[in-house]
Amino acid sequence: METYIFSWIELLLRSLHIITGIAWIGASFYFVWLDNHLQKPKTKDLQDKGVDGELWAVHGGGFYNPQKYMVAPKELPQELHWFYWESYSTWMSGFALFVVIYLMNAKTMMLDSRVSGISASQAVAIALGILVVGWFVYDSVCRFFQTRDRVVGLIVAGLVICSSYVTCHLFAPRAAFIVTGAMMATVMTANVFIWIIPGQRKVIKSMRAGEAVDPSHGQRAKQRSVHNTYFTLPVLFAMMSNHFHMIYSHSSEWILLVLMMAAGVLVRHYFVLRHKGQSHWGFLAAAGCLIVGVAVFVAPPASPFADPQSGTKNATIEDVEGIVAARCLTCHSEKPVMMPMAPKNLKFDTRVLIEQNAAIIYTLVVKQKTMPLGNVTQMTDAERLVIQSWFESKP
Repeated sequence: METYIFSWIELLLRSLHIITGIAWIGASFYFVWLDNHLQKPKTKDLQDKGVDGELWAVHGGGFYNPQKYMVAPKELPQELHWFYWESYSTWMSGFALFVVIYLMNAKTMMLDSRVSGISASQAVAIALGILVVGWFVYDSVCRFFQTRDRVVGLIVAGLVICSSYVTCHLFAPRAAFIVTGAMMATVMTANVFIWIIPGQRKVIKSMRAGEAVDPSHGQRAKQRSVHNTYFTLPVLFAMMSNHFHMIYSHSSEWILLVLMMAAGVLVRHYFVLRHKGQSHWGFLAAAGCLIVGVAVFVAPPASPFADPQSGTKNATIEDVEGIVAARCLTCHSEKPVMMPMAPKNLKFDTRVLIEQNAAIIYTLVVKQKTMPLGNVTQMTDAERLVIQSWFESKP
């Protein structure tokens, strides 16, 4: 029953995180598109009202005419629509998912003795510290250099690279990618929570009081919004990467993470310029070259181990049972000892269950070499070769 309940918790959190993420990214991308498609009004009535840009659009059988005021209309409406709960909900659901999957199972999900010797409690503390420190470093850079956008961009890129390097040398690879992505996502939401929305509230308060508006609020909000739009695709890749072992299981994983996130930045930059009517295909081409280069670099050999016919002939189910009992049942059993429930409800307590899940075991243990997680039970290549021989010789 505990396994069943936790499965539902994970399912609901994942669903919530995806849905709110779609809402946040959709709204963010829409307003970037909108800003870059506005045209100066040509009619005197719009100019007199203070409209700085407008456009006409058609959608769902109706016509829309969004208008942007440089500061605000002369009479500020009482009802204003705000866009911030999409951001907050995405971060909160993502953090809850991070807690349930990683922090509550730090020993198996975050540790890898081949990477570092930190403990589970240290891994949790360091991961949370990276989220907090990442924000304070980023925010300090933006405060100090202010409108020097290129300098800020280079330093922030350096922060992401440093985070990738540090996390990949402390945590199990999958957790390292997630922590780096979570740090960037935390920066994005903190931008909204600490600067963008409060700045807008101060502007509105000043306008309602008939006071002069401090333009720095708008400038700062614009800068942070631009940073958020460039962070979006790299964060999405980091969050999805734990499903693709060929990236995170490579010995140069932190470099590959940086390259794939850089490709995301290039793709986003292309579309930002495209919205302004500028088609610079070189950015897409550069992103494509990075992705293809990474794909070629991580391409696996024909066989992950030696020819199964050399030295491990006639591996039997009995041989595999012994390996599974020693290396897998601590997690994948009816009563696991390393975690509260068997991951994905995969259990190998009996020969029948091993046979039923043979393809999964072969894929994760031999082809992908991602199990046991962090190789916490110290499975050897010789044992993986036995499983390979057994599976590939099956009728």
